[in-house]
Amino acid sequence: MKKRQLVIAVAVILAAAACDSSTEPAPEATTEATTASTSAAASTSAAPTTTASSSACTRLEGTVGEAGLCTVHTETPNYTIDMSFPVDYPDQDAVGQVLTSQRDEFIALVEEPPVRDVPKALDIKSQTFRSGTPPSGTESLVFEEYVNFGGAHPVTNYDALSFDLGKKAPITFETLFKPGADAVAVLDPLVAADLEKQFPSVTVGDNPVGADMYNNFALTDDAVLFFLSQGQWIISAAGPQTVSIPRAELASILS
Repeated sequence: MKKRQLVIAVAVILAAAACDSSTEPAPEATTEATTASTSAAASTSAAPTTTASSSACTRLEGTVGEAGLCTVHTETPNYTIDMSFPVDYPDQDAVGQVLTSQRDEFIALVEEPPVRDVPKALDIKSQTFRSGTPPSGTESLVFEEYVNFGGAHPVTNYDALSFDLGKKAPITFETLFKPGADAVAVLDPLVAADLEKQFPSVTVGDNPVGADMYNNFALTDDAVLFFLSQGQWIISAAGPQTVSIPRAELASILS
């Protein structure tokens, strides 16, 4: 988890705690985001075949299970950390960097004096999406991060990685779209419309952070999925969101 996201999470928790007695109940989310994620055919990673594929797991001192998932568990009197991720994602260095950063930032925040004697936890799960047919196509790895700093309102954030299997290179927001394309101008109305359908009782204003809103994405054969952390665009009470935009609607700007 990036430091900026953790700081945002802390701010959200403190603000929510201050107004806990008057906050309206969270709006009832529709199943549209869940359906989009399920229809994207998330796949289970195969068991690793090389020592190099376990590098992120080794760095994080995890254990590889039979399903090819690395699990990491850390428990102290002050906090617990749990992580689960596949060891066969092609860019293990990126996986290690993301998870190490998330872990270190979390520990730094929960151990900052004065340390409160309340349960604190970081729980990271992952999901894999693919497009095309190996050895070409793409693979995306999405981390869902549940963060509880000891307040009444834990938050859920996202980090995502994507990789071009044919080019053997990471896919970023900048390389996902054609050079010179104004992707934000195309995406904003599409994503806002989807959020309005998911949360009809919530006001969906303008995108508050521009291109940074779309850094966490996954690619499937039919759609580009965007993962929005809790409170990133709409109110925190609505929780995190997944927005699925059909590739056909982005054909003019996709690389």
